[in-house]
Amino acid sequence: MISADGQKISLNSRDNLAKATFAGGCFWCMEPPFEKLAGVREVISGYTGGRKLNPTYEEVSSGATGHLESVEVVFDPSVISYDRLLDVFWKNIDPTDPGGQFVDRGGQYSSAIFYHSEEQKKLAEMSKQKLAASGIFHKPIVTEIIPAATFYKAEDYHQDYYKKNPIRYKFYRLNAGRDQFLEKTWSGKTFETITSPGERRYM
Repeated sequence: MISADGQKISLNSRDNLAKATFAGGCFWCMEPPFEKLAGVREVISGYTGGRKLNPTYEEVSSGATGHLESVEVVFDPSVISYDRLLDVFWKNIDPTDPGGQFVDRGGQYSSAIFYHSEEQKKLAEMSKQKLAASGIFHKPIVTEIIPAATFYKAEDYHQDYYKKNPIRYKFYRLNAGRDQFLEKTWSGKTFETITSPGERRYM
């Protein structure tokens, strides 16, 4: 596996690394929440879930490929749990929107969890059920939980866009409506999918 900066990342037992893949609308906005977490080695923007081989940004953004803008999170499960990643995912999207995310409209911006194992599938389904029962959202949770497929790394200029183009990113983020929605939704509320007391250290 090749990281966003061109370095080879080994996902073997020696390194004890794992992958998690999430679609939450614009991948520029989904990189920062995961990159700041201890135990996360790499967050890569890309495309997955569709039909087109080696898609370009223009093709995916047209909505014709079936791919979703996504991020692939490479993490050390001995440091951070998949449950914790799920918490971060839910708290950075609108899981009730079937038509995209915030200002970005179309299926290519829909939310989804792409699971890499039956354990990830089980945890994702449990977290979705818990979120639905929490009463935080008054509409159905429509985020799909589907098997991971081939993940295509996005063009280099998309990787760490918020670092490379901070002014443009801040302008986009300000006008996207994401932060306003998240503040209104989560202010004063608590929600955790984590069930094991030992996992609290990852918060």
